[in-house]
Amino acid sequence: MKKLLFIGDVVGKAGCDFLRSKLPQIKREYGVDVTVVNGENSAQGNGITQQSADMIIRAGADVITTGNHAFRRREALEIYDEDYIIRPANYPEGGCIGKGVCVLDMGAYSVAVVNLMGTVGLDPLDNPFTKIDEILENTDTKNIFVDFHAEATSEKKAMGFFLDGRVTGVFGTHTHVQTADECILRSGTAYITDAGMTGPEYSCLGVEIKPALDRLRFRMPVKFRESEEKCFLCGIVVTFDEKSGKSHKIERINIR
Repeated sequence: MKKLLFIGDVVGKAGCDFLRSKLPQIKREYGVDVTVVNGENSAQGNGITQQSADMIIRAGADVITTGNHAFRRREALEIYDEDYIIRPANYPEGGCIGKGVCVLDMGAYSVAVVNLMGTVGLDPLDNPFTKIDEILENTDTKNIFVDFHAEATSEKKAMGFFLDGRVTGVFGTHTHVQTADECILRSGTAYITDAGMTGPEYSCLGVEIKPALDRLRFRMPVKFRESEEKCFLCGIVVTFDEKSGKSHKIERINIR
């Protein structure tokens, strides 16, 4: 049996710093073999940069996934030259930089990490259900984990059922609120609707409350600022059989 740790959306420098302070201990405590972190909000002011990606890797991540803010920082697009930083695989092919799948060679076994993005309430990308079918046809390993970055819980649940028995795990991201529905689906796929976030806890998804509230109240442009409140870290640990690709246990973690 092996263990994969998945950390929910890291927000800003505070989130990166907190991740770095807690991740080594978490990996030792749970005996983690592979660590995946969503870093699409890890840069100051949103998006991901070379600096924030480096902080996440130095903290102990093996793969960084992203989402709808993958290309927010135009000055940092070269980060997608790295195999371990991926963007949603259902961005249109032909002119989009980066890749949506990372395969880790672990010696006796391999692990594929797939990044997908939902289309309900987000950008009208290629159909994620069609795209994952294409990816699975060309993926050799049985150990496949999917970061499904989506707005609608219904779309996330549907993807979980669609991939049950075909992948090892499906983990929702994007909403920054950890859900309490972690489970092993009937055919052996670990699932959670949203893994949560890593960053300032007393906040509106990581940013100061007043600007976020004013934006919703008055519908006027505001400048979001990263909250300076204490951080927490949200994620899940999955125990899986690396020979069959089936999950046996999923445990939600929330560290303050």
